[in-house]
Amino acid sequence: MPAPDAHYAWKSVMAEPTRLDRGNVAVVIPALNERLRIREVASEALQHIDHVIVVDDGSDDGTSDCVRDLPVTLLRHSRRMGKGQSLRDGFAEAARMGMQAVATMDGDGQHKASDLPRLIAAANRHPGALVVGARLKKRASQPWYRRIGNDFGDWGISWGCGYRVVDTQSGQRLYPRAVFTLPDVPGEGFVFEAQMLMSASRQAGAGVVAVPVEARYASAEQEFRKSHFRLFRDLYNITSHTVKFILARGDVVREYRVTRAHPPVIDQDA
Repeated sequence: MPAPDAHYAWKSVMAEPTRLDRGNVAVVIPALNERLRIREVASEALQHIDHVIVVDDGSDDGTSDCVRDLPVTLLRHSRRMGKGQSLRDGFAEAARMGMQAVATMDGDGQHKASDLPRLIAAANRHPGALVVGARLKKRASQPWYRRIGNDFGDWGISWGCGYRVVDTQSGQRLYPRAVFTLPDVPGEGFVFEAQMLMSASRQAGAGVVAVPVEARYASAEQEFRKSHFRLFRDLYNITSHTVKFILARGDVVREYRVTRAHPPVIDQDA
């Protein structure tokens, strides 16, 4: 694989990058009514990462009670504020703790905590990059409507980044400190995660690297709560936000050509 600077116009965000490990990376888990799986998710994350931050977004099903006795940092909103604010609060807590990176996982159990060391390893191979756990393994198991939303989102958000990204809707990511501490990143709900990718590129000069992972979906053997993602509503919100971002940059045709000329970076060694 060519060096990042030969593939993208990204720059290293640290002259001498700190090597990431389980002690200087925090896991942030935004949680809204996740009683079914949150204890399992947090417990499995603790097997791989020392610092786990659970942000309960005003749940009314006892989500906080499920993890209160675990060695995690528990933040709780008195009312629902959205996934974007939950992530912001988790990022702020990780920054206060002096963490060098933040890994994110959804609280529904879709992501495997065993993939966290792979994301960290990829981040160490690509210093300064934002790492996405891209759901490329056994993709046929993903609901068809989610695949449609993901493909459309990838096309538009990549345009906003200036290079192609795969699985821009994945909630399993690893953000370097220069990215998760970016100030005043706009967007609420799922829009915030889209904007984080674009801000990583445009403000922090960071690249995005995909690590193939396998996500878990509801089946006869596994029960998960219904996804909070609503295809038409959330895709419309993400699309309208991204279009405004792209138009504000100007010269949209040139930006599109540049984007298509830079294929996604997929770390197959992870």
